[in-house]
Amino acid sequence: MTDELILVDSPAEHIRRITLNRPAKRNAISTPLRVALLEQLRTHDHDPDVRVTIIRGAGPCFSAGYDLSEPLMEGSPFYSAPGDGEWARQANDTWFSVWDLAKPVIAQIHGYAIAGATELASACDLVYIADDAFISYPIVRVASPPDFQYHTVLLGLRHSLELMLTGDRIDGAEATRIGFANRAYPADRLEDEVLAIAGRVAGIPSDLAQINKRSVHRAFDVWGARAAIRAGTELQALASHTETAAAFRENALEMAKRAQQ
Repeated sequence: MTDELILVDSPAEHIRRITLNRPAKRNAISTPLRVALLEQLRTHDHDPDVRVTIIRGAGPCFSAGYDLSEPLMEGSPFYSAPGDGEWARQANDTWFSVWDLAKPVIAQIHGYAIAGATELASACDLVYIADDAFISYPIVRVASPPDFQYHTVLLGLRHSLELMLTGDRIDGAEATRIGFANRAYPADRLEDEVLAIAGRVAGIPSDLAQINKRSVHRAFDVWGARAAIRAGTELQALASHTETAAAFRENALEMAKRAQQ
């Protein structure tokens, strides 16, 4: 447990579960929350009793995305070279560090996951979602492309373009159909189903599981996925110079709410 920003429990043998614990703020991802989450995940990598981690959210949702009411770069867990794209590079380093953990991480999504929360989920190895939950990246309507541009490498050309050009939200069933999530379950079954899958993953010793995991990620790297996502930081930086982005910065919280409508 780290200042109650996250809660950690052990629901079954070799399974650790992290709960994002800012329900009053819909588990918005502040920099202290990012730091706490990464520190806990790294602890699991060095704990022989842990073979898999589940990440979920407290309260009504998984997460509403980045906390725009707080400075995102203050106390950040990584150095980012200053200048245009500094935040996007920080986001890339954050989520690639989850990708590069030795032990598997599972995202358990209920309610909704918005913008930066979908980046967190996309960095996890497995994603399971309630069929009535929804995911969205509404900021593409009012400010910029994503900070961590996972869409094309995970979803393919057509699905990515539809989401990027509309900013529309999709439910758990559709998220599964297009490849964002592994499976969707009724909300009242989600936790039990995720624990069952985590139990299957935990049945493989960590020395072998980390090689199995890396074999997939290394192939993804060879295909250019990591380079493509990092290249997106320049486009995100370019978007910051548009008139639309300037208008967004004048009233970011209100504009973010409007984009979700």
